[in-house]
Amino acid sequence: MAKCHRNNIGSLIHDPAPTPSSGYHFRLWSTFSRSSFRRKILHAVSCGGSSRYRHELREENEEERSYVVTVTEKKSTVKPRETKANTIAAALNGASFEEKGKKSEKLCDLLNLAEVEADVETKMKEEALDALKRVVGELQAAAARGVDDEDGGGCRKKVAAASEVRLLAKEDPEARVTLAMLGAIPPLVSMIDESRIADAQIASLYALLNLGIGNDANKAAIVKAGAVHKMLKLIESPNTPDQSIAEAVVANFLGLSALDSNKPIIGSSGAIIFLVKTLQNLDETSSSQAREDALRALYNLSIYQPNVSFILETDLITFLLNTLGDMEVSERILAILSNLVAVPEGRKAISSVCDAFPVLVDVLNWTDSPGCQEKATYILMLMAHKGYGDRQAMIEAGIESSLLELTLLGSALSQKRASRILECLRVDKGKQVLDSTGSCGALSAPIYGTRGNGLDHEESDLMMSEERKAVKQLVQQSLQSNMKRIAKRANLPQEFVPSEHFKSLSISSTSKSLPF
Repeated sequence: MAKCHRNNIGSLIHDPAPTPSSGYHFRLWSTFSRSSFRRKILHAVSCGGSSRYRHELREENEEERSYVVTVTEKKSTVKPRETKANTIAAALNGASFEEKGKKSEKLCDLLNLAEVEADVETKMKEEALDALKRVVGELQAAAARGVDDEDGGGCRKKVAAASEVRLLAKEDPEARVTLAMLGAIPPLVSMIDESRIADAQIASLYALLNLGIGNDANKAAIVKAGAVHKMLKLIESPNTPDQSIAEAVVANFLGLSALDSNKPIIGSSGAIIFLVKTLQNLDETSSSQAREDALRALYNLSIYQPNVSFILETDLITFLLNTLGDMEVSERILAILSNLVAVPEGRKAISSVCDAFPVLVDVLNWTDSPGCQEKATYILMLMAHKGYGDRQAMIEAGIESSLLELTLLGSALSQKRASRILECLRVDKGKQVLDSTGSCGALSAPIYGTRGNGLDHEESDLMMSEERKAVKQLVQQSLQSNMKRIAKRANLPQEFVPSEHFKSLSISSTSKSLPF
């Protein structure tokens, strides 16, 4: 589309005739007459362009403007691709001055809000610190008044201060650290035996208990302040202590004994005797929670091997073996026995208890408690490895069938330990067979090339073959008898007959064919 200016000579060669498709078009005339050319020039010069051409020029300008507007509207209706970058760019560049001002105001508001929240949090921390300082100050002041002021309002102040420390330290680890740093532990420890009021003693004991939860530094500080001896002094007082006081002391021993550095101090202080009495409940005053706490505290103390001698001074082992049938505490009892059996004195004490091995062998049949089976096999494995007399007692208790069943149905750890016990028992049975035939009791290989032992090569081979036959016969008998026991346990019919595969397995089995 051509632009026509007012005195543009292009209008002289413009063909105003419209076409159906484009409306207007250009056409250069190759030949035209002089008269017509002169007439057009005179007409254009004299009139400044004819009205017809001016009208056409105006229409062309209007059409051009309408075309530009239409194209612009079409372009504006096409939405650009909405991406995160376009959104950010539009937010930064496309926003008006007022919108930018509103956004900056919102940003300032957010920054101011963050500063206000930080100020509020700081103020709250300062208030909490002031409250802890106030509580510790009241606690120290109440403890400094001593026993003489308890008849007045001093007792109430002690109970209130200790109770507030107990509540503050119950579920707030930061408060435990802060209270200990402010000096809350020494006055609480002094209240254990200096106060004559049971409520104040109980409040101080539970406050110390909460201060030590999950905080090893506080546990060490409580023991260092002399809390263990003060607790024992309170328990051993001529006046019968309140049951709540005894339970609070047991709970404190449980928490404090979890720290390794406290185990020797608590173990040598005489606390084990008190814990055993609480566990045995001889006076029938201990609650079930106190007995459970005492059992767990004894387990913590038995981890430290020098404490085993203090445990053996009591009748704890006999009590534990007699209580082993209680499934709620059996695994904890076996855990304590596992710590005791690691010491020679502990193994001797266990083997000296009547029916100790039948009780432990019975645990091997608790298929619904793999943890108990694993701990029982650990105890029996150590005792079978260390003592010949203990192996004989195990055989008499019928341990072989339980061990063979355990090698088939037990956990991986139980199977491994049961196999080790079976190896020890096979050696003893081989010795017994050789002793009964008059052969040498030792099951060691002959030393060839030595003289004076009275055995030549043929006699040595004969002895070894008899040994293998004896062990093989024992293994076959044990497999057959235990297969019958397993079938009986599985409630199989009495006419159950082992398969040919099992018979061939038992016939071809030797001591080396069993696992591990």
